[in-house]
Amino acid sequence: MTITHPGTAPSRTTTESGVELDLTPLSGSIGTVIENIDVRDLDDATVAAIRQVWLSRKVIFFRNQHLTPTEHIAFAARFGEPTEGHPVIPAIKDHPQVFEIDYSRSRELYQSYGDVSTSDRSVSWHTDVTFVRRPPVGSILRAVVVPQSGGDTLFSDQQAAFEALSPSLRDYLRTLTAVHDGKAQFKGILDHVGEGKWEGETFTDLAPVEHPVVRTHPETGAEVLFVNPGFTSHISQLSRAESNALLGFLYAHAVQDRFVVRYHWGQGDLGFWDNRATQHSVVGDFDEQHRVIQRVTLRGDEPR
Repeated sequence: MTITHPGTAPSRTTTESGVELDLTPLSGSIGTVIENIDVRDLDDATVAAIRQVWLSRKVIFFRNQHLTPTEHIAFAARFGEPTEGHPVIPAIKDHPQVFEIDYSRSRELYQSYGDVSTSDRSVSWHTDVTFVRRPPVGSILRAVVVPQSGGDTLFSDQQAAFEALSPSLRDYLRTLTAVHDGKAQFKGILDHVGEGKWEGETFTDLAPVEHPVVRTHPETGAEVLFVNPGFTSHISQLSRAESNALLGFLYAHAVQDRFVVRYHWGQGDLGFWDNRATQHSVVGDFDEQHRVIQRVTLRGDEPR
């Protein structure tokens, strides 16, 4: 696992589109900080260059941006169509596209993100909202309140994880599909709030969906491992015992240190991850310290 070092000097890099960016890679395959840039003021060429870095590095970061919710949404809209903040959890007031996690605000709503009645406020490895037919393309997280210590986020490269498997296992995984189900995490919240909304449609039940175990990234063409312990229920073609064994192996394999970068947030930082090619997890080591993050999510497509 690579941990960020804020003092690392960036390198001036010319992207494929010819735009120069100051980049600080954070590991061998995943994670880059784009330095010396104001995301409020981007021309189309710079947006295209940022997208190239994002696709290549899976998750990118911008330090010290300090956006308002309106500016956060506007930045996200340069890269896709913002969705509702979350299918089930209500958004912040006056900004239906902004999902906020503040563990101290509502123990009842956020119990699914860890036992918030204790000091354990971690979030286990997952890929966001894979329990819908069209999971998000990606999300932009904004660090609003950062604890003095702890509260980092881990990101894992699922393209690299798939490529590291043996050829015969890769061939087998390509033949499989898996069921993704959000009931265990969100049914209680959905029952509490009454209805959810995603892509403009309301719902009162969380119906499981089926996705390929290995998806092809629609922009890069790369094959990506697409199962996660947060929402994947089982592999459709296997017995539950066989499915549990294979998924257990894949879950452990996919988050080995060699695929993972750990980011230490500063107040005002932005993190923009490709949800089609990553998993992420919050480190629950901040105890009772206040931690508030806001997220804007981009509409996705059906995994194939």
